[in-house]
Order: sequence, then structure tokens, then C-alpha cells
Amino acid sequence: MSEHTGFHHVPVLFEETLTALALTPQGIYLDGTVGGAGHSEGILKALHGDCALYALDRDQNALRAAAERLPAYHQVNLIHGNFHDAKELLPGIQFDGILLDLGVSSHQLDTAGRGFSYHEDAPLDMRMDQSQGLTAADWLNTTSELDITQALYDFADERWAARIAKIILEMRAEKPFETTLDLVRAVDRAIPKAVRRKDEGHPARRAFQAVRIAVNEEINPLNAALADLVEMLKPGGRLCVITFHSIEDRVVKQAFNRMKNPCVCPVDAPICTCGKLPIVSLPKGFPVAPSDDEINDNPRARSAKLRCAQKL
Repeated sequence: MSEHTGFHHVPVLFEETLTALALTPQGIYLDGTVGGAGHSEGILKALHGDCALYALDRDQNALRAAAERLPAYHQVNLIHGNFHDAKELLPGIQFDGILLDLGVSSHQLDTAGRGFSYHEDAPLDMRMDQSQGLTAADWLNTTSELDITQALYDFADERWAARIAKIILEMRAEKPFETTLDLVRAVDRAIPKAVRRKDEGHPARRAFQAVRIAVNEEINPLNAALADLVEMLKPGGRLCVITFHSIEDRVVKQAFNRMKNPCVCPVDAPICTCGKLPIVSLPKGFPVAPSDDEINDNPRARSAKLRCAQKL
């Protein structure tokens, strides 16, 4: 934890990620989601000489915490921005390895005022970058019933998506959404009590996940971002991605598979005529999941998966 910012986050799959990056002491690396800087510090400890680490984050609090955690490392370059825009933010740089940790940090979850938690009554914000964009309350108060339903279904596999969206529109007609408990109440009204009792975990967890993903546009630009990041790698460089739910993991898995086998010729074609060649190889042993010991120490790591692609 940073003494001044209070920012805390336990990096998941720490050793596994550093191994997957195949770090070289004089390499150039990008941490596209620096967060609490746990992974970044591990990378920096392996570097020396003519090397560099570029660290991005949308969250200004994360960057401040990283600056406090990493003052001894002159090789680090902290940049406020989204990894989706890495190609524009870091033009012309070729990297030996790139890391993305797509999870919400412990600090963001535990800071009530950020609005990510369904356990605390707080302003319904959920923005990773609080300097721009609609808040979750804005999104819920202005988005159509159809689009809310679609987001709940697409981004969280919420079986009660249509009922929740209908209740949201009924509630906002009486009073605009303002706090996290407003969204919790909407879910409680939409999901039958018998189902809520049988369901594992908090009934609102899927709705919160879906709204967060929609507000921060986490999924739709991910395919293009992954392609850009692979383009920014040196030959032999690795892109490592940690996911935390099945939707984003599916996107990463499918993107890596397309880059490994981009051929669009008919399956029964005797030879490839489309000219599309593989861009990456997929090292064996992935995806990697946390050990039982790590899950016991950090239950939030339970759903994490680490995938890796190596540029040809």
C-alpha cells in the first residue's frame, strides 16, 4: 500500500507473469495497466543497463501510487492513458514484452467513492478514468432499455437482463439513479427471492460487472487494441494478458487464435490462397490459473487467467 495515496492492489499470478514475459535485462517493456505497480516493480527488478519500462493507466490515483512505489527506478516512464491508445501514445517504440492486467484493482473495489462495490452505498461512478466520460449513474439514466438489456446479457451473461433493464427504467422514471444501492435495489426487485437465495455470490455482481464494462468500454475496443499491441512487439516479443471473467477471456483467446491462424480460405481448399500468414505463436502451458495457495491468500485471484502470445 502506498502511504500517501492509500492505493493497494495485490498482483495476481505474479511469478507466472514474469516468467511468461521471458524478461531480458536490457529489454523494453510496457505495462499497459500499471495499477498498484506490483507487476511493474517485478519487471523493473529484472532489468538493468540500457532498458526501459513504460507504464500506462487510465486511473490517475494508480499513477500517483506507482510514482510513489517506483521512485528508485529511473527506467520507468509513467503515462496517463488507455492501453487502447498505446499506438498513438508511444509511436515508433518496439517492445520486448507487453503486459495487460484487465482486472479492477483492489483499491478501486475497496474505495467506496469509486462506485465499483455493491457492498457500500456510494456515488454510482465506476469510471476507471474519472477525468472523462459518463458515470455509471449517467449511463443508467440515459441508456435505452434495449441497450441496457444487451449490456447485461453480453457483458455478464445475466439471465435476468430484460427484467433488470425494465425495473431500471421504471425506477429512473420516478427518481434518477445516483448511488450504488440504487442499482442493488433494482436487481433485488428484478430477481425473484427464491433465485437470489440459491444464487452463488451477491445477486448484483453481474449487473455491476456489466455496467462497469459498458461505462469504461472495456470489451468492444479490445480486439483492435490486442492487434495494435502485437504490432508494437519486436519479433519474439510476448503479449501477456490477465483476464478475470469469461467474456474478456473469450475475446483474448479468440483474438490470439485468429492471429495464430488468420487464413480465411475454405476449410476444404487444398492450399492457402488468401495470403494471410500467422502473426503469433501460442506458447505451450497457457492459459495459467492461480494456485490454490494464491487463491487462499487472495480470493479475488480465483477467476484470473493468464494468456500469452509470441510475435513471429
